[in-house]
Amino acid sequence: MAVGIRMKFAGLEEEQFDAVNGHVDPVGDPPKGLLFHASGPIDGGWGVIDFWESREAFDAFAPRIQESVAAAGVRLQGPPDVKQFPVHETFPR
Repeated sequence: MAVGIRMKFAGLEEEQFDAVNGHVDPVGDPPKGLLFHASGPIDGGWGVIDFWESREAFDAFAPRIQESVAAAGVRLQGPPDVKQFPVHETFPR
């Protein structure tokens, strides 16, 4: 079952997100199970909305985020606030 994952990164700025994303390389090495990704500035940091084929697919990908944060030399202001929500439908596919 597809799931939505909402992440909030306190204090993260666009340049930092872009540096991390450069190491994640989602275009050159697409995450297995990712259906949709969007991100942008939120009050006090940076927000991400992802839709995944399953929570297991997201959990398998999560270490790549942590490795990319370290590789980019970005210091987070604590762990991201991660919330999961059920997805009723997605389209088009």
